Amino acid sequence: FGRRNLFCFLSNWLNKFGIETIFRRNFQTEVSPGRCIFGTESTPVLGTDSFSIQQHARLRLPLNFTWPGAFSLDIEAWDSKADFLISSFSIRGKLEIGSEWSQDVQIGRQTELRYSYRIICKDNYYGDTCSKYCAERDDRFGHYTCKPDGEIDCLPGWKGHYCEEPICLEGCNENNGNCTVPGECKCRKGWQGLFCDVCKLHPSCKHGTCKEPWQCTCKEGWGGIFCDQDLNYCTHHKPCVNGATCMNTGEGSYTCACLPGFSGVNCDSEVRECESEPCLNGGHCLDSENGYTCVCPKGFEGPLCEHKVLTCVDRPCFHGGTCTERDNGLSYTCECPAGYTGLNCEKKMDKCTSLQCANGGHCVVHGSLRLCSCRSGFTGLRCEINIDECARNPCANASTCIDRINGYTCTCAPGYTGRHCDRPTNHCASQFCLNGGTCTRGPMGKPACICPTSYSGPQCQYGGQSSANTPSPNKALESNEKLNVVAIGSSVGLVAVVVFLCLALVLVRNMTQRKSKEQDSKTMNNISKADFQKENLISAAELKNTNKKIDLDENPCALPYFDSFAQKLGGNNNKSCNILKHSAGKYMIGP
Repeated sequence: FGRRNLFCFLSNWLNKFGIETIFRRNFQTEVSPGRCIFGTESTPVLGTDSFSIQQHARLRLPLNFTWPGAFSLDIEAWDSKADFLISSFSIRGKLEIGSEWSQDVQIGRQTELRYSYRIICKDNYYGDTCSKYCAERDDRFGHYTCKPDGEIDCLPGWKGHYCEEPICLEGCNENNGNCTVPGECKCRKGWQGLFCDVCKLHPSCKHGTCKEPWQCTCKEGWGGIFCDQDLNYCTHHKPCVNGATCMNTGEGSYTCACLPGFSGVNCDSEVRECESEPCLNGGHCLDSENGYTCVCPKGFEGPLCEHKVLTCVDRPCFHGGTCTERDNGLSYTCECPAGYTGLNCEKKMDKCTSLQCANGGHCVVHGSLRLCSCRSGFTGLRCEINIDECARNPCANASTCIDRINGYTCTCAPGYTGRHCDRPTNHCASQFCLNGGTCTRGPMGKPACICPTSYSGPQCQYGGQSSANTPSPNKALESNEKLNVVAIGSSVGLVAVVVFLCLALVLVRNMTQRKSKEQDSKTMNNISKADFQKENLISAAELKNTNKKIDLDENPCALPYFDSFAQKLGGNNNKSCNILKHSAGKYMIGP
């Protein structure tokens, strides 16, 4: 508590008596006789006969308890020598803790006292009752200052209830590292790196990695407990030389697959293959990087000079081929007869080899002729043309025809149905009744007409008759029903006749085709088994060096049997013979 000033006239009044004046201040909850509960505080001697009270002089009374809010204040002026009470004043009220001063005036018979008072918390105490304690500190027990409300405010780099925990380096792994001062990151055992996020390998680990401390997970190509065994020795060391292929066998070992002409563990030793004299019939051996080469004497050939060179003297041409010498008798050529090819005319020509039939067609040989037998729905020299079944306009009533392979489909216009769109979906939609007749559903779902007066007939097509002669609608329906029965019977009979005729035609056609195939089979297979083997089987010794081709030139249109074949095709010889010459010297005959 403090006092601001006392009036000067109080001191002047006291000076008249030559009194040494002091002020005494007492505090308690309620004004009552006896000692004050809160405490008592006195000033020193302020003056004698003549003195003035200093401005801003304060009296402080410390309180060691929680401020209750209500108070009583006694102010007394005493003569310090005679212990004489000069004047006294008492007040009571309520006062909140704060830095603002409360002012008051007390007037007595001979004195007037003006004073100010307040209650504030001691240092390190906060709150409405000064009951919250907070003392700033920066030591091992905490690092903080105090907020105006007494709450702890941590210094930079510290955290925790009493700011005793340091904040580690940003990014430091909280599981693998810690710190004792702010901004530090000290790694625990088994971890390393700036942020303690890198595990330490086992000290003996050579080529491995880890996810946890002291692990040793081998990298690709390495094995063993400590990853010190090279499993990919070939890639890391490349031990094989001279083009050899290296193969890992595990645990740091390998094998080399040497190219011809080399040997040794690493294929580093050159093999001299001519030392074994591999060349026959006096051939000369020459060593090379990839092996050796035999230089053959005159009259021999082959990799080892093992084959004798055939000449026309050896009669190498088969099937009546003509032999012609070349290179001064060191080689020859065979001119093959028709139907044979090969270096020695040993191959019988397949006439269908060069005729490629499209769309599933297959080649058929008739003597020297080759034809393509097409699948149903295709035509052309090579069966390359799809027959357009829509060309004959099979779809009725403005429907759309879509061509298929060996068939077609009709997309019907509205009001029509059926394979050819020839049946109306609504019989009355086709204006069945004439002359204003009304179409209705008759027996068996067929349309029937109810005719107006003076008209009659199934479709009201008869007119000009009297009403007496006009049949009633019921009679018209009965007549229509009879006509329908007759029509149905006729239709069934007609369908039966058509089916019978179709079966007869199919039977005749199958018999004709079977006879034709039997004749072709006899023509194609008229060579006896013994003759076939005689012409086509040649010993291995006779087939040496047979890899040449010949050209044949044959005009099948000039053959005597072509006239009859042309008649089968439906034309004369010149128009029906369509010849395409190809590389083998044969011709393809097509329609």
